[in-house]
Amino acid sequence: MSDYLLEESPLSSGAIYRLFCGTICPRPIAWVSTHDRDGNTNLAPFSFFNVVSVAPPVLGFSPLLNGESQPKDTIRNLEQVPECVVHISGEALVNEMNATSASLPAGEDEFALAGLEKVAMPGLSVPRVAAAPVAFGCRLREIVRFGDQPMAGCLVLAEVVSIHIDDAIWNGRHVSVEALKPIGRMAGSDYARTSDLFGLERPS
Repeated sequence: MSDYLLEESPLSSGAIYRLFCGTICPRPIAWVSTHDRDGNTNLAPFSFFNVVSVAPPVLGFSPLLNGESQPKDTIRNLEQVPECVVHISGEALVNEMNATSASLPAGEDEFALAGLEKVAMPGLSVPRVAAAPVAFGCRLREIVRFGDQPMAGCLVLAEVVSIHIDDAIWNGRHVSVEALKPIGRMAGSDYARTSDLFGLERPS
């Protein structure tokens, strides 16, 4: 057994990253499209992601600064155009989603890299992935920065203003997990499926 009081026995950022990714899992994946003021589109996945509020509907995801303490294109774009589309890809688009995690020069289009069609998202100027079964059109509420050292996080709080969802997945009340086939991020290069489920009734 090991205990770490980080003030006295600090772990490196790399060690903490690996510990978080290996224990806080599976993590849902936000596949986020943005664009800059010139209309250059970016598409990138983030697995530090979840719901943070229902009323109002707000999602949160956290791009980390890179090894040179520089923000991702997603953050730069949001500072110029405070909109984004958060997609849930499902297993059917996992290869395309993975392709958009490549480190491209600023201004290069990950939609084109992954062979993905863009379509308009209601209420926004930022496009969505045409083939994605679920997309949440969002306006930026806030970006919270946790420092300027490498791997510091930038928490993006994005309020949902429009929703696209495939009718095969949503009947107006329930989501079909079988149709969506959601995936989660594990450590390293590993992903998880949700095909092995079990249920527990909450106590009253």
